[in-house]
Amino acid sequence: MRTFHNIVDGKPVQASDGRTLDIHDPKTGEVYATSPLSGPADVDAAYQSAQRAFRNGWGETTPSDRMNGLLALAAAVEEHGPELVELETQNTGKPVGLTLSEEIGPMVDQLRFFAGAARHLEGRATAEYMEGHSSSIRREPLGVIGSVAPWNYPMMMAVWKIGPALAAGNAVVLKPARNTPLTALALAGCFVDAGLPEGVLSVLTGPGGALGDTLVADPRVRKVSFTGSTGIGERIAARAGVKKLSLELGASCPVVIMPDADLELASSAVALGGFANAGQVCISVQRVIAHPAINGDFLDALVPKVKAIRYGDPSSPDTTMGTVISTAEAERIEESIAAAAKAGARILTGGERDGAVIAPAVVADVDPSSPFSQDELFGPAVAVSKADDWESAIAQANGTAFGLAAGIFTSDLAGAIRGIREIDAGNIHINWTPLWRADLMPYGGLKGSGIGKEGPRTAVAEMTDEKTVVLHGRPW
Repeated sequence: MRTFHNIVDGKPVQASDGRTLDIHDPKTGEVYATSPLSGPADVDAAYQSAQRAFRNGWGETTPSDRMNGLLALAAAVEEHGPELVELETQNTGKPVGLTLSEEIGPMVDQLRFFAGAARHLEGRATAEYMEGHSSSIRREPLGVIGSVAPWNYPMMMAVWKIGPALAAGNAVVLKPARNTPLTALALAGCFVDAGLPEGVLSVLTGPGGALGDTLVADPRVRKVSFTGSTGIGERIAARAGVKKLSLELGASCPVVIMPDADLELASSAVALGGFANAGQVCISVQRVIAHPAINGDFLDALVPKVKAIRYGDPSSPDTTMGTVISTAEAERIEESIAAAAKAGARILTGGERDGAVIAPAVVADVDPSSPFSQDELFGPAVAVSKADDWESAIAQANGTAFGLAAGIFTSDLAGAIRGIREIDAGNIHINWTPLWRADLMPYGGLKGSGIGKEGPRTAVAEMTDEKTVVLHGRPW
């Protein structure tokens, strides 16, 4: 049994009242670690530490200083890579090989991107609005950022919260998800190893119900950065008060497949984009909207590819899809698939459950208005429906409360342009699925999928205030 601690002022500390949370292995359900069950007093201590660090020098550091600090953090993460992979695999049920290849290297690169963004964080000169006066725009750090990271990519998303905040000169209090806190705490250890100032990063563990309102409503917090469900995002917006918000929320991402699509490409992309990390990705393919003329051929191409996914034990190097986050989540996903079938859909493959493992599923003839299409599934299953033309396909794509990302497979340039203009999504991919992003690009959704953008330069800019400065060369 391993015992983990919060990190406040650069030091490991227990919760103020000494309470702890059990951390369960998703595959076995066994308790293998504990972390603090923090409360409002711990939030107060972390914010005091963050304010002190910001006011005592971090907020006045040069871009070069911040760049060098983030480069040192990248080097520490790279050095501790094997330990981070072990923790992430055990904490989330991800296949060990994918965690190593898809997270450690990209995280190191992202920290280096953020380091570079620190050097390019600039104000701008503006035109003179009248004779004798000159104005400019100055960018300054906000101060203290409250961040909440999700459980599906707890290590990667912690970096996406910490990196831009530090690059802009802010201090951060980070709360990882209650059931996946271990890699965030390990990253805080890397932060200390990198020699970054005490108090600039604090990590508190515990449930959102105990910490969330206190964390986001505190007047010392100038911005809240949250990734999670739309329901919790709405709660944050209602309680945060007057401060900046970045909310990356839920999704039910559609992929439109038209009659002139390359079906081999489309089926291969959906088999990848619907089942990475057991479908527990906000930009996973959840809905496929296929033209009736090619629906059968598309399914014939897709099903064998999905059956070939090697799912099961996340510790095996041969596994490409591990468990979902818990047995309870697996039961919920199993019930959702069964409910779709009961409502008239056809399960072409998968859907069986063994503990926290769900066999990857393809479900055809799904009613687009059903919960299986409308609600965020966050599991390894793809719903396939039909649409007769561009108009009905776009209507289906826009037919949920979400608008994070979408994909279109077609060789019809005019149709693709129409889809780009009319589909309500923050990211649209032509001839690929939504499960693709370059780290440098702006990333975020529309409608119930949130507000604000991520991506190094975009996120760093959103972690600052703009101040207009006017020089008066003559009296009025």
